[in-house]
Amino acid sequence: MQDPEKDTEWNDILRKKGILPPKENREEQERAKEEEQFEILQKSLVKTYEDMTLEELEENEDEFNEEDEKAIEMYRQQRLAEMKAAQMKNKFGEVLEISGKDYVQEVTKAGKGIWVVLHLYKQGIPLCALINQHLSGLAKKFRDVKFIKAISTTCIPNYPDKNLPTIFVYLEGDIRAQFIGPLVFGGMNLTRDELEWKISESGAIKTDLEENPRKQIQDQLMSSIRACVQTRGESDSEDD
Repeated sequence: MQDPEKDTEWNDILRKKGILPPKENREEQERAKEEEQFEILQKSLVKTYEDMTLEELEENEDEFNEEDEKAIEMYRQQRLAEMKAAQMKNKFGEVLEISGKDYVQEVTKAGKGIWVVLHLYKQGIPLCALINQHLSGLAKKFRDVKFIKAISTTCIPNYPDKNLPTIFVYLEGDIRAQFIGPLVFGGMNLTRDELEWKISESGAIKTDLEENPRKQIQDQLMSSIRACVQTRGESDSEDD
């Protein structure tokens, strides 16, 4: 069988009749095909380094050309930023016990952009124990926030027990909110969601709660009171 690419008289006749495509078109098609394959290869290379770890990128950096290296450097910086953000997000995760001598280091020098929630408490006060329990759960949920606790008199000498529990909220060493005394927390009926909402109002945590849980309880209480008053009024009318 004769090669259609050869420059023969017969092939020239076939090209004139339109049976074979013009030779220059074939060259353009081949060139376009080569360019397409090159683009596919480049995309494949990009996908390859996007799937690599930072260690693998360093091991294979000699295999990339100058253009690839620019893209890879941008990708490397992006990966480093993502890793740093992930580390910051999972930096804490538990309630740290401190004393007065640790205050400056753990609160004042906590770091740029770090929120600190400090609970002043005392052993033997039930509401303090309840709040410590709730804070343990919140520390696991909001790992980018530093939750700490301290026996009140180790941080503030002669701090009155009537002010316990006390929670201070700081950002970069500056106090942003304070909750002092049992009445602020609503007593032993305090739930973790209610404490989460209260702390979220300071801006320290981004809660996924849609409304104040305490409001739901208050609404239910008011409904019960109204129902009770209405029933009593109907009973009085019947007695008359």
